[in-house]
Amino acid sequence: MAQKGDQLDRETFSCSICLDLLKDPVTIPCGHSYCMRCIKDFWDEENQKKIYSCPQCRQTFAPRPVLVKSTMLAALVEQLKKTGLQAAPADHCYAGPEDVACDVCTGRKLKALKSCLTCPASYCEKHLQSHYHAAPLKKHKLVDPSEKLQENICSCHDEVMKMFCRTDQQSICYLCSVDEHKGHDTVSAAAERTERQRELEVSRQNIQQRIQDREKDVKMLQQEVEAVSRSADKAVEDSEKIFTELIRLIQKRSSDVKQQIRSQQETEVSRVKELQEKLEQEITELKRKDAELKQLSHTEDHNQFLHNYPSLSQLSPSTDSSSINIRPLRYFEDMTAAVSELRDQLQDILMEKWTNISLTVAEVDVLLPEPEPKTRAEFLKYSCEITLDPNTANTHLLLSEGNRKATLMRQKQSYSRHPDRFTGWSQVLSRESLTGRCYWEVEWRGVGVYVAVAYKNISRAGNSNECLFGCNDKSWMLNCHTDSYTFRFNHVSTPVSGPGSSRVGVYLDHSAGILSFYTISETMTPLHRVQTTFTQPLYAGLRLYDYGVTAELCKLK
Repeated sequence: MAQKGDQLDRETFSCSICLDLLKDPVTIPCGHSYCMRCIKDFWDEENQKKIYSCPQCRQTFAPRPVLVKSTMLAALVEQLKKTGLQAAPADHCYAGPEDVACDVCTGRKLKALKSCLTCPASYCEKHLQSHYHAAPLKKHKLVDPSEKLQENICSCHDEVMKMFCRTDQQSICYLCSVDEHKGHDTVSAAAERTERQRELEVSRQNIQQRIQDREKDVKMLQQEVEAVSRSADKAVEDSEKIFTELIRLIQKRSSDVKQQIRSQQETEVSRVKELQEKLEQEITELKRKDAELKQLSHTEDHNQFLHNYPSLSQLSPSTDSSSINIRPLRYFEDMTAAVSELRDQLQDILMEKWTNISLTVAEVDVLLPEPEPKTRAEFLKYSCEITLDPNTANTHLLLSEGNRKATLMRQKQSYSRHPDRFTGWSQVLSRESLTGRCYWEVEWRGVGVYVAVAYKNISRAGNSNECLFGCNDKSWMLNCHTDSYTFRFNHVSTPVSGPGSSRVGVYLDHSAGILSFYTISETMTPLHRVQTTFTQPLYAGLRLYDYGVTAELCKLK
């Protein structure tokens, strides 16, 4: 009984905010008492709303009550302290610094059991019960406790952001969609998540296909290592048999041939294994990326998914092995034939033929893919002079600087009629076709520009997607804005992250099917890389955003 009485006294004279014995106790108009500092801090947080309430009974007061210390309560608390009464023991259910706290609990808060994306708020087990039993609340989306719920709240309208603006690529609330985002392409966050989920699955399929391709390449290279080694071994064996039949002078040449074969074997095997190791490393990285995307696909919070997706969806550049061309299995056999011929020759013939033997060994070469450029100096080796074709320019595009610069004008230009002209979109193609390895840079001014490549047979007349760069299977386009990038092909958009720059570099390896974009400033930063198969020659393209925007094909030589 005494213990029960102590507990009652403890609860009676404890502050429901800090759960400790009252310090400088004050009694507010509703009759509840608190530490002066606790209730002052509580009301300071409510100050923005100009409404002051009791943390226990929720009665509101206006204006803010004046706090005066209750001398009687203070005396009682001091008397209780002398009798040994202390604050209530801590409970393991209370939220610590690393825990998500219940938003409903007053005073010392309990750990949250779930967070509600609809409310949005976090609830302990007690305060979560209404979500389990109240019919309207059963439809709310509950997730594991999260400290990032505020990121789901619109900072302008204090509403849950349940929509997504595709025009500005950001989450918004329903008020935003009729306010500053009015007229934009807006959908529900769930719908955008579904769309991005489909893109994620496509990315995973591409990764898995690349893994299969690289594993096939690794196997092929391993077979090539074995073939080179077998051929070299056989050549050594045959040459030794032949040279043992020759006189002592020829034995010296035999030793030289053996050493040269082994040296060439080591060189070629080393080259093959180096590429093999790179491909195996890429496989490991692709599997890791696939695991990250799989984990991201199970994320319950749409906004967290959309926030993390752009940074996770980008793939590192692929180790190109598409041009591996294995020669017929004849590596050192020609050398063997040459040595066999010498077997029946005299010493002077041996001296005459030695050069042929040495050159034959050196010609052994496993054809591996040529590496992509890494530095700007290496890219500039493939720079090409490109000009814009006036016959393709939209009538609102003014060409200047020797047809290297385009400016979007309000007034139409006096171009003659031509079937190659873009009539609906403010676009233009280069006069020169692009094959092999090419590199060029585009300098732009204004709100933004589209940098593209396209086949010559892209449609030209009208405003359909068949004419618009990036919205069909005949063109690839990078949307360069003042603070963002987006890659688009066949009407599928991929957000691209990278530093802002008014100059963009484009690298094309037509035969290898590689198209890469880079930002050019003090450094050269990769933006996006495409690996595909080009079936026709390509042409450089530009599309300008708004009147006054300019874009120029830079002189690099």
